[in-house]
Amino acid sequence: MSLPPRENIDPDDPLLAELLQECGGDVSVPNPEHVEQLRREIDARTRLPQVVADVRIKDTNSRGPASSSSQHSSSMKANSRDDDLFQDSTMTFGEHLGELRSCLFKAVLSLALGFVFGLAIGRWIVHVIQDPLETALTQHQIRHAVDAHIKQLEDEFKKKGEPLPAEMQDKDAFREKTRKLLFEEQLLSEDCYILPADALAALKQAFPKEFAQVKLPKNFAGNEISRSKMLRFPLWHPAEDDPRLRLETLNVQESLMMYIKASLIAGIVIASPLIFYFLWSFVAAGLYPNERRYVNVFLPFSVALFLAGALLAYFFVFPPVLNFFFGFSDWLGQEQRPRVGEWMNFVLMMPLAFGISFQLPLVMLFLERIGVVTVKSYISKWKMAVVIMAIVALVINPGGDPTSMMLMLVPMIFLYFGGVMLCKWMPAINNPHALERIQR
Repeated sequence: MSLPPRENIDPDDPLLAELLQECGGDVSVPNPEHVEQLRREIDARTRLPQVVADVRIKDTNSRGPASSSSQHSSSMKANSRDDDLFQDSTMTFGEHLGELRSCLFKAVLSLALGFVFGLAIGRWIVHVIQDPLETALTQHQIRHAVDAHIKQLEDEFKKKGEPLPAEMQDKDAFREKTRKLLFEEQLLSEDCYILPADALAALKQAFPKEFAQVKLPKNFAGNEISRSKMLRFPLWHPAEDDPRLRLETLNVQESLMMYIKASLIAGIVIASPLIFYFLWSFVAAGLYPNERRYVNVFLPFSVALFLAGALLAYFFVFPPVLNFFFGFSDWLGQEQRPRVGEWMNFVLMMPLAFGISFQLPLVMLFLERIGVVTVKSYISKWKMAVVIMAIVALVINPGGDPTSMMLMLVPMIFLYFGGVMLCKWMPAINNPHALERIQR
């Protein structure tokens, strides 16, 4: 690299002396490695104040002489404030590509390390993901067992011609009490039928003296297979042994793919701080110093909102949504047989949709800061905004049911008014390229 002509270097230039001091150079003997960077720094630091001053001069001429003095003083302040605006962002196109390659490599490496750690806890992640579905499926089967048990008791009292006992007079209260009891004991039942002759033969074999003289009525003495001539009784067993509660896979590799997918999800969550940091370090190089300060605040705020939406979906949305789907299946007379793969996709999409919808306050703040929407418009058009949010909640919600739609819409309404307060109270970012708009 050739040095600039000696006569072009002014040893008394304070800007050049400052830049050489920052780079560790000397005015009398310039370092060739820093010459090109010095040129860019001098050009950036001398051209930007002149551009800002020209913008303000044009604005002063359009407004008239009355505001020229105040505009001149504010222009001097802007020049002094923006002297070091491009101090950390003077990179060539090749340097930007190199920085992007380095940041992407570090982000992918962080993801790979997180995935390796996720493989170690993948089995636990699978059980955590399956837990809401297994709980809802157990409650669904227990409701069936409660209904069958109550119906059997009613039929027995009806055959005897006796009224229902006092505890069964309030059917809803008795049903809820029985449901809680079965859920605590984790017991399920299924109806079984047996021939009276077979039952009596088994009793005589087990207790020959006690049942030696017992005989069946003529109508039940035969071996005719008929519900009216057979004994019906519930067979109780633990819920964990019920095959109806086991999630199904329809191909041999589905369990393996579910394990790998769960491990990958865990790896992304574990490595997300490092991934965000490396990607942000590249993006920050192209922003102004004053913009970086605010984005450093918005980035963790955005991550916190996303996690809040995902946790809301997992802990508070899944149970009522699953109850809705199981109840609808009962109404249609259908039996649920959930698949692991389909449930995994649903588990991934629902928290993702809630996490994205919870970014609403930041989107509102961005639109207000770039001048697309004002705070006054947000307040006056809130009814239309609620309608738009309802449509968005219906579209991005993977369940497509009214329960999950309302559970997404209600928090979004609160977040909308939270975004209005954020736009109103958050101080504006001083962007040199928006000086004319801010002055207006």
